[in-house]
Amino acid sequence: MASKEPGSYGESSIRVLKGLEPVKQRPGMYTRTDNPLHIIQEVLDNAADEALAGYGKKIKVVLHTDGSVSVEDDGRGIPFGLHPEEKAPVVELVFTRLHAGGKFDKGSGGAYSFSGGLHGVGVSVTNALSTRLEVTSYREGSVAQLAFSAGDVVEKLKVRPQESAAASASGDGPRDRRQGTTVRAWPDPKYFESAVLPINELTHLLRSKAVLMPGVTVTLVVEKTKDTQTWAYKGGLRDYLMQTLNGDPVIPLFEGAGHADKNADNFAEGEGAEWCVAFTEDGQPVRESYVNLIPTSAGGTHESGLRDGLFTAVKSFIELHSLLPKGVKLLPEDVFARASYVLSAKVLDPQFQGQIKERLNSRDAVRLVSSFVRPALELWLNQHVDYGRKLAELAIKAAQTRQRAGQKVEKRKGSGVAVLPGKLTDCESRDIAHNEVFLVEGDSAGGSAKMGRDKESQAILPLRGKVLNTWEVERDRLFANTEIHDISVAVGVDPHGPDDSPDMSGLRYGKVCILSDADVDGSHIQVLLLTLFFRHFPKLIETGHVYVAKPPLFRVDAPARGKKPAAKFYALDDGELVAILDKLRKDGVREGAWSISRFKGLGEMNAEQLWETTLNPDTRRLLQVRLGRFDAAATQGEITKLMGKGEAAARRELMELRADDVEIDV
Repeated sequence: MASKEPGSYGESSIRVLKGLEPVKQRPGMYTRTDNPLHIIQEVLDNAADEALAGYGKKIKVVLHTDGSVSVEDDGRGIPFGLHPEEKAPVVELVFTRLHAGGKFDKGSGGAYSFSGGLHGVGVSVTNALSTRLEVTSYREGSVAQLAFSAGDVVEKLKVRPQESAAASASGDGPRDRRQGTTVRAWPDPKYFESAVLPINELTHLLRSKAVLMPGVTVTLVVEKTKDTQTWAYKGGLRDYLMQTLNGDPVIPLFEGAGHADKNADNFAEGEGAEWCVAFTEDGQPVRESYVNLIPTSAGGTHESGLRDGLFTAVKSFIELHSLLPKGVKLLPEDVFARASYVLSAKVLDPQFQGQIKERLNSRDAVRLVSSFVRPALELWLNQHVDYGRKLAELAIKAAQTRQRAGQKVEKRKGSGVAVLPGKLTDCESRDIAHNEVFLVEGDSAGGSAKMGRDKESQAILPLRGKVLNTWEVERDRLFANTEIHDISVAVGVDPHGPDDSPDMSGLRYGKVCILSDADVDGSHIQVLLLTLFFRHFPKLIETGHVYVAKPPLFRVDAPARGKKPAAKFYALDDGELVAILDKLRKDGVREGAWSISRFKGLGEMNAEQLWETTLNPDTRRLLQVRLGRFDAAATQGEITKLMGKGEAAARRELMELRADDVEIDV
């Protein structure tokens, strides 16, 4: 009997995960699995969203002795009527469907304008990873109850009228209240490294909810120790930051809030931020940020907006009062380094990185927060000039410390003159209209080039291996790399930025030519060198001094034909090779009487061949490097895509879109 092969793969091998199965199979994709805090936080976020929408004033969390946790709010209560399309109670869908919730329908008519929930997977994840979960919804005079086990309904929805106030006052029945939701969950220990809730983190989370919603009371009850804690902040962010701050503030706290009104062009009504910032000279900075009350422990674009707003305002104050010492360059981290803050942003459709919402990714949040923080701080600093000067002093001190620690790598100097690199074989002429330097890949090609060149006007600088990708290298650190140091010294121009006016009087060659193999590695070296010039020597490209030499890929040895003697022809690529062979056929050369050899690299060419094909101004191909169809800014964007460290996704997209346009020679 034929047995099924162990590696067989057919229709039956494909499993479709239904309902909450994906969460149980891969809990780490949906929540943090070190302990159950995050699945409880999902329930808490829902209660906070009700308060944020203005419908609740109390949130109560109870840690029961049996290991379960309940979260109680006095919001509107989860609807328990039948969903018009799904024909199931809405409350059941909220806890059993991965993408069901009231958070998708934003804007006018939606249940939530601002909420942390985006994916609608929140409490359904709590449900999937709990051995039991009970929901009680008080709404419109009725009480609805249902229970789940491991995400499946085990006690169907029961709806009854709310009990009388007298019954609840005597303690016989549930507390009478018109509205609200109570969720009690028993997290399943098999999904978590530890089943114990970290009480300090929970306390911090609850306290922060109270801070961000002045007027809302948050309570934590621990049944085991009979301990009850209650938080209610009237002073909001300021009180909270003052309580948690390490060190004394150098200037009074800078606090403010800004939200877009209905006339705002770029943002939805209500979007904005509330913040409180303290600057201290020492102590570990306290930094907390939230989006729609969700703690974003890994920061994100709203924090970048705060950083940008603070930096721009302080920088413009420093410039207005001419406070910056000569030679000091102020960077955002110089202002931000000593800042402690609590930031609470409201974003209509928050995009988070990952399901656990630790980091905000919404691009517009940078502009949103910055647009409110910057003008407010500028105004405040100019109203309190003495405090402004103190803050400026703090930032300038940070910049000076950073610059000192930057270990600027200077050009190596001999007797007052930059020492030319030892491996540079220079030319005799000093006339930059004629002389040229070839940056040659590899020592063997460098040897041929030295022998084959015109000593009068051609210099050779061999480069060892691949040049460093300098797209994201600080200009001050460039000279730490020997190859780049040598290129800069040989060319006679220092690294500079696009807006600088470098001293071009030291330029030693009219043409700086990149000469690399005609293969993939050679192309890579070419790209790395072009990156270096475009990023750190843009004026060389702008003034037309950078060239790329094109060595041939093929050599064709043709026999004597008629009066024509035997000859060598060189082809740059396949197209030229075809053209040469066609010409030979026309000349009457018998098919196949010629021989074709392909150069693996420049090192295979002898000095004479290299001169004839690549160095001789009369016969070589030399392309001048200029900006193409993009301007400088767009070119910079394209090169960032290709050479930037964090741009893997953009490169992949580019490859998927354009891979067919390229013939790859591997």
